[in-house]
Amino acid sequence: MILSMLRMRTSPLCKKTYALCSPRTFTSINDRTPYTLCFLRHGQSTWNRDNRFIGWTDTPLTEDGVLEARVAGQMLRKSGMLFDEVHTSLLRRSIRTTNLVLMELGQEYVPVHKNWRLNERNYGDLVGLDKKEVVKQYGKDQVKRWRRSWNEPPPDMKKSHPHWMGKDPRYRDMIHKLPKAESLYDTVKRSSKYWNNTIAPVLRSGKTILIVGHENNLRSLIMKLEDIHEDDVINLSLPRAVPLAYRLDENLKPLGRPDGKFDEATGMLRGEWLGGDKAVRTILERDDKNVYDTSVDQNLERLDKPDTWKAWIEFAIGKNTPEKCAHAEKDVVDVVHHKHVKKAA
Repeated sequence: MILSMLRMRTSPLCKKTYALCSPRTFTSINDRTPYTLCFLRHGQSTWNRDNRFIGWTDTPLTEDGVLEARVAGQMLRKSGMLFDEVHTSLLRRSIRTTNLVLMELGQEYVPVHKNWRLNERNYGDLVGLDKKEVVKQYGKDQVKRWRRSWNEPPPDMKKSHPHWMGKDPRYRDMIHKLPKAESLYDTVKRSSKYWNNTIAPVLRSGKTILIVGHENNLRSLIMKLEDIHEDDVINLSLPRAVPLAYRLDENLKPLGRPDGKFDEATGMLRGEWLGGDKAVRTILERDDKNVYDTSVDQNLERLDKPDTWKAWIEFAIGKNTPEKCAHAEKDVVDVVHHKHVKKAA
């Protein structure tokens, strides 16, 4: 899979706009950045690779997922962002992504807060099923409503389900709170409590926060942040492992992008994709095809073309001068070499 990432542009205009529109008394170690909040979806997990509904199932990162997380960390490092706190879920694909990102940033010392309210939404009885097979059975429109709509949850998960969360010891003290299935509305209810009680006070104190999570949980937070209407949120999707950085005003609302427009990838967001809008749009189009296009028999997550790693490096550093490429390759070639040596072994 091609990972997409270009360097963030912290232009003088961006910094000037931030200084004028968002005066803050900084208590942050990151007082030089024009960004105050960053969202990051975890790297590829085993069930992302297999194109299955995951939900609260605790699937680990794949080898590619580890690379995605490390490259996300490199993007953040090149952007100059530093964080005072990280908030993530109780699921290891998100926790390990957090650890890898902080390693790349050299910020392993940063406090990491884990909470079930940042878990992925529960996909109910769909958990474990192949997404494309479910589309063939129920149709594209129905599956899209289950995956992306505001208030239509999938069928309930029974306690006899092999992936029922009640069997997991990490939830033993909250059995009565475990959802049988969740819509985005349900996810917003629980994530909003965490935002209001935990994240918002920290942001108001002047600190810079990274939230590492899951697609629907992050959609629930971004919907609230951007005031996206219930009827429109069905069209919002998020890529894996591409940081989305925001500048917030004193009311914790997004400031406009330097170009004054919404992002090109989704057409809804005022945050900036550190991987570049066009690259993110390409990823989202591929992900959409991998779920909904039943004429495509191949699992696009499993394609391993010979030019994957070359393209990965080009996205990481951008196509430019040989000198620039040689300098940036020093940061990433060891990771690529390690992957191929491990496969050969």
